[in-house]
Amino acid sequence: MRIVFSRKGFDSQYGRVASPILPDGTMFSLPIPVPGDPHQLGDLRPAGHDLASIVADLTRGNVVASMPIHLDPDLDASTIARPPGWRPAFGQTAAAQTHLENQGIGPGDLFLFFGWFREVEHSGGMWRYRRSAPDIHALFGWLQVEERVTVGHDASAAVQRHPWLAGHPHIVGAASYSSSNNSIYVGRKTLHLAGRDLELPGAGVLSRFRRDLQLTAPGRTRSWWRLPAWFHPRAGRPVLSYHTDPKRWSLEAEATTLRIVDKGQEFVLDTAQYPEAISWVTRLLQGPT
Repeated sequence: MRIVFSRKGFDSQYGRVASPILPDGTMFSLPIPVPGDPHQLGDLRPAGHDLASIVADLTRGNVVASMPIHLDPDLDASTIARPPGWRPAFGQTAAAQTHLENQGIGPGDLFLFFGWFREVEHSGGMWRYRRSAPDIHALFGWLQVEERVTVGHDASAAVQRHPWLAGHPHIVGAASYSSSNNSIYVGRKTLHLAGRDLELPGAGVLSRFRRDLQLTAPGRTRSWWRLPAWFHPRAGRPVLSYHTDPKRWSLEAEATTLRIVDKGQEFVLDTAQYPEAISWVTRLLQGPT
């Protein structure tokens, strides 16, 4: 099994603010604004929250309810109304999809989605970022692949096979993509790790922030991650993709610090080379016991 750390949500280019962590720990990854995509920010009602009003406050009115957004990865059934048979799914294309192909990503592999987050507070009738709160990278969701659907520029065959995909942005916008490798990864119904089915869905959101979901090293910028010590590269083992430069890595007594690349959407780790990753990701997705 391969684990794919997949960067998604608002960033310094798209949206330009952090996704919010509410005072009760509820966290939402904000889908990036993309003109022409099928959904608007105001359509989203995750767990009943009025996400558009929160974002309008945080962006000082620059991102509003009518803004078209790229709802991908699409992991939470409660976000919008769903057609019969809906399943969590994630689309990719162009260079990022080529990287996934070159890494052999397919059925059984696991996406861990992360993004830029910051704690917010409600003050004076408006939402704002808490002044002392750091900007961090945090994990917010997962998807274990059941099937890769090759869409290309003509989505008709994909929709005929999976009618519930008709509203997915990589279906609606298929003809406009510059690359012909446009693909959608469909999530498994149940999570399967280390040869056994866990009592968890094959895809979903991590809706409450916990410190173990934070990737950013305490006191550092988002470019610096603090990971378990076993992440550190060893001679003869392939490293996390895009991070072959040994100068990016430093090993401490109980942790590894990694300076991540500025660009790149998917970083792949082969658990055959890092078997400790299986128990680590199981604990993350199962949550505190």
